[in-house]
Amino acid sequence: MQSEGDTVEADLVVLGSGVSGLTAALTAALAGLRVVVLEHLDVIGGTSARSSGTVWIPDNHYARARGLDGDGAAAEAYLDALLADRGAPEMWRAFLEAGPRMLRDLETRAGLGFRPFMTAADYRQDCPGAAPGGRALEPLAFDGRLLGKDFSRLGRPLPELMLFGGMMVTRAEAAELLQADRSPRAAMLVARLVARYLRDRLRYGRGTRLVLGNALVARLLKTCLNAGVEIRVNVATERLVLEKGWVVGVAARAHGRRLAFRVARGVVMAGGGFPANAGWRVRELPAPVAEHTPASPGADGSTMALALEAGAALGSSGLDNALWFPSSIAKRPDGTTAVYPHIVLDRPKPGLVAVDASGRRFVNEAVSYHEFVRGMYRANAVPAWLVCDREFIRKYGLGLIRPRTPSLRKHVESGYLTEAGSIAELADRIGVPAADLETTIARFNGFAATGRDEDFHRGETIYDRGNGDAAHRPNPSLGPIERAPFYAVAVWPTPLGTSRGLVADAQARVLDGEGRPIPGLFVCGNDMHSVFGGEYPGAGAQLGQGMTFGWIAARTAAGIDEA
Repeated sequence: MQSEGDTVEADLVVLGSGVSGLTAALTAALAGLRVVVLEHLDVIGGTSARSSGTVWIPDNHYARARGLDGDGAAAEAYLDALLADRGAPEMWRAFLEAGPRMLRDLETRAGLGFRPFMTAADYRQDCPGAAPGGRALEPLAFDGRLLGKDFSRLGRPLPELMLFGGMMVTRAEAAELLQADRSPRAAMLVARLVARYLRDRLRYGRGTRLVLGNALVARLLKTCLNAGVEIRVNVATERLVLEKGWVVGVAARAHGRRLAFRVARGVVMAGGGFPANAGWRVRELPAPVAEHTPASPGADGSTMALALEAGAALGSSGLDNALWFPSSIAKRPDGTTAVYPHIVLDRPKPGLVAVDASGRRFVNEAVSYHEFVRGMYRANAVPAWLVCDREFIRKYGLGLIRPRTPSLRKHVESGYLTEAGSIAELADRIGVPAADLETTIARFNGFAATGRDEDFHRGETIYDRGNGDAAHRPNPSLGPIERAPFYAVAVWPTPLGTSRGLVADAQARVLDGEGRPIPGLFVCGNDMHSVFGGEYPGAGAQLGQGMTFGWIAARTAAGIDEA
C-alpha cells in the first residue's frame, strides 16, 4: 500500500470490520485489489465478534453433502411466503442465487469453512418451504494464536456468554459440560478445555480457542491479512469525498491527524446499522424505545449518515425496523451494564412462562427471539416477566444464572432476580395481579400435564420442540411450575441489529433518491436495507445476507462479470 504524507492510495476502502465488511475486503483482495478496512473502534469485529457467528444460506453445499438436495426451490417458496410484499423480490432472489456461490468461492480460495446445523429449523415453520435444518451454518473453531500480535485487536464476546471469565464454548459443548459429573466423555471435554484455557489465561488474558462469531471474525481477519488487506483501527471517518458525482475517497481522522484515502474503485459501507445510536433508536424504533442493545457500540449509524450526506436514500420504514432479542439487564461488578439475550437456553424449555403486566401470557414463549419481542410490542408487554420455579433454574438456568448454580442469593439481592414463596407473593413483588398470575400458572400447568398448549400452541412445531428438552414428556417445551420458591426476571426489547438501511440494487450499489446508483458507493450488512424486509427467516439470517452482499459488492467493484 503506497502512501504519500497523509494521503493513502487504494482501490477499495471498507468502512467497518464485522463479518460483512471483512468478507467484502477479502473478496476484493482475492480479485487483486488494494484494500483498506477502516474501523472507528479500537478492536476488530463489531457486533459479529460477539454473535453466534451462524450464517443462514439456503441450498448450500455443506447441507447437500449431508443429503439435503433441491433446497433452492423450497427456499424461494419460503421467502416468498414469509416476506409477502415486505422485501424486494429481486434482492432476496439475488441473495438466494449468490449465497451458495459465495460460500464455495471463499472455501475454495481462502479456506473459509462451516458445518451445517442439520437440526436448526427455520424460525417460521408456519410458512411453506420452511426447512427442518441445514440452512444455518456454524463457523469452525479457530486458534486465536494464529493471529499473533493481531489477536489483541480482536473484539471480545459478551463476557456473560463465556465461562470462567474468558473461555468460549459452543451451545453443544455447553450442554455436554453439564453432564461432566455423569459422563466420562463430558468429564474429558471439561478437563481438556479448562486446561487449555488456564494456559491461555496466563499468557493472553483470555482463551485462544475461538468459536461462534469470534471464530468467524478471527478466520476472516487472518485470511484478509494473508491476502494483503490493510486494517486500521481508531479511525474516525468524517465524510465521503465526491468528484463529479463519483465517490473517490474518504476523509478521516486518526490520533489527531487528518487522513485522506483516495480510491480507484470505491467505498463499501459496512458499519453495522444503528442499534447502538440512541437518537436513531428514538426516531426509527417502536415505543417504548429500547434503552439497551447487545450490539457493538460501534454500530451507531455513522457510516449510514455519511452515505445519506452523499445522496443515498433510506429504505421504507418497516414494521419495527429492528432485529430483536428479549434481554435481561444487570450491573456488572465494574459498574458497566450487562445485556443478556434470552435466545434459546431458557424461554423454550419446559417449566417457564412469560407474562405481561396483567399477569397473563401473551405469546408462545418458544418462538424465535425476534417474534417474541414482536409479541411484547403487540401486547404492550414491556417489560415482560419470565416466571419459573427453582427446579427449572437448577436444570436450565435463567438468563445470567447458569444451570446448577448452588445459591441464587446474589442475584436476588442485586434485584436481577425476584424470589417468592408463593405465586401470589411473586405477583405482588413484580407488580402484577396475584389472582390473574395464579390463574395463568394453574392453566399452564394443566397444559403441561396434557402436553397441549391450547392458548398459544407451544411445542407444536419442530422449531419449538428442537429448542425444548427432548427428554421431557409429553411435550418437550411444556412443563409445570409448581414447587416453591418461585422466581421471575424482567426482559426488555433490545435490538441486536437494525433492518432499515441504505437502498441498494442487486449488485450492492447504493442508490440515490431517484433509484440511480451512486458511482463508487457500495453497501453490505446492516447498513444495507434488509433484503428480508425486516423479517427473520432463520438463525444467521443477518450474517448470511451480510456476507453475500459483501461478496457481491467486492465483485462489482472489481468489475467481475456476474453473468
